[in-house]
Amino acid sequence: MQGREVSASAFISHHQTHINFDHFPVIDDFSSFTKRPTSKLQAHSPNFPVQSDQAPSLCIAVIGATGELARRKIFPALFALYYSGFLPENVGIVGYSRKNLTDEDLRSIIASTLTCRIDHRENCGGKIDAFLSRTYYLNGGYDNREGMLKLSALMEHIEGGFEANRIFYLSVPQEALLDVASTLAISAQTQKGWNRIIIEKPFGFDALSSHWLTKALLSKFQEKQLYRIDHLLGRNLIENLTVLRFSNLIFEPLWSRTYIRSIQVILYFDGYGIIRDIVHSHILQTIALLAMEPPISLNGEDIRNEKVKVLRSIRRLEPSNVILGQYKATSDDKVDVKLNSLTPTYFAAVLYIDNARWDGVPFLIKAGMGLIKHRVEIRIQFRHVPGNIYHDRFGHNINLATNELILRDVPDEAILVPDSYEHLLLDVIDGDNHLFMRSDELTAAWNILNPVLQEIDKNNIAPELYELGGRGPVGAYYLWAKHGVQWTED
Repeated sequence: MQGREVSASAFISHHQTHINFDHFPVIDDFSSFTKRPTSKLQAHSPNFPVQSDQAPSLCIAVIGATGELARRKIFPALFALYYSGFLPENVGIVGYSRKNLTDEDLRSIIASTLTCRIDHRENCGGKIDAFLSRTYYLNGGYDNREGMLKLSALMEHIEGGFEANRIFYLSVPQEALLDVASTLAISAQTQKGWNRIIIEKPFGFDALSSHWLTKALLSKFQEKQLYRIDHLLGRNLIENLTVLRFSNLIFEPLWSRTYIRSIQVILYFDGYGIIRDIVHSHILQTIALLAMEPPISLNGEDIRNEKVKVLRSIRRLEPSNVILGQYKATSDDKVDVKLNSLTPTYFAAVLYIDNARWDGVPFLIKAGMGLIKHRVEIRIQFRHVPGNIYHDRFGHNINLATNELILRDVPDEAILVPDSYEHLLLDVIDGDNHLFMRSDELTAAWNILNPVLQEIDKNNIAPELYELGGRGPVGAYYLWAKHGVQWTED
């Protein structure tokens, strides 16, 4: 993914050659705008204490180690960090599940998923062997309390009695989460360093279930120990939003209702739940990062303080400002959607933030699967210049044109750019929690969506059918027009 150099002359040239479509260039990479490398992985300088040749300063336990997520994403991300020097050479990694396997069985399972990026291939085989030698397996059985006691004993053995920190990645089904977490809290935490707990989505299914889940977790752990992971928030686009906003004189003065007339967050994808997963976590977090006030520092808690202020300022979403869709499924489709169900596969909505910076600016969101192409982008449409002297030279109504800044993150075809799990796991190691949802952020996000979720649960909002591989429900076009926003497609 190569970025383009953007300068004042590039803006002028673009206007001169594309006078009929007046918009800013697409940004596929942020390196020309930032004063630091776009990837935290590029800039990070690990500094792990060396205790001995054998005893690690960090132990990582993957609970649910034989699951698909662990095999395809978690272990490869851990190896990528290990290969690049972001984990200590003697890190201890324990895979925990209920299957009767040996250390060698687990190593064989994950070995086939480990690769070195094409820009990083020196001593690849040797690094893979070293990583696998630091990976162990534990059959925890069906009694989690007994299993966690065994896990703690194994980690203590790996640590050799030295001081070490522990990370627990809970890659387990939602129904097993609380029992695993509570027994872990009692039996597997170290007393010789910090303990951090990574929790996968969903974080509840509505406001009430999320409340009880959060209450149960906070009865066992401190808030600062919990890292609720949404891998989509580890993409380069999201990682760099704060850099784009707060370190550039070009954009920060323009970032308000004075100059911006609408913002769109668009995510076309496959394989996730729409509202309770993508919208509640990823899209609302993206809006919070886009719209928040400057934090007093880059400390994770300071950023989360500003994010939650934005979320609390968003009006509760009214069903009249929502369009649901469901693509016309066929027997060959892999997505689990039945034609006689009301399961949405598409969600479009308009949100408003009631504060001084964003009063009256519509934030429009589109998320769906089975659409024309995968797409992750943010479109920021600017207001027209007052008294524009080019008004009569566009050859059409200037109100139908728009100045638009497009921030885009596209899938990479090569194994070159660090995976989002790598970014987020490194954040956990560093204690950087700004891309992980805090409990009050969860509550604020559910409060925004609750009115719509209640109507959906009552079957009061019927999804509009759309063609597989198309552009989504027609109703979304009318929703955009209702709020005075031009629908734009490349």
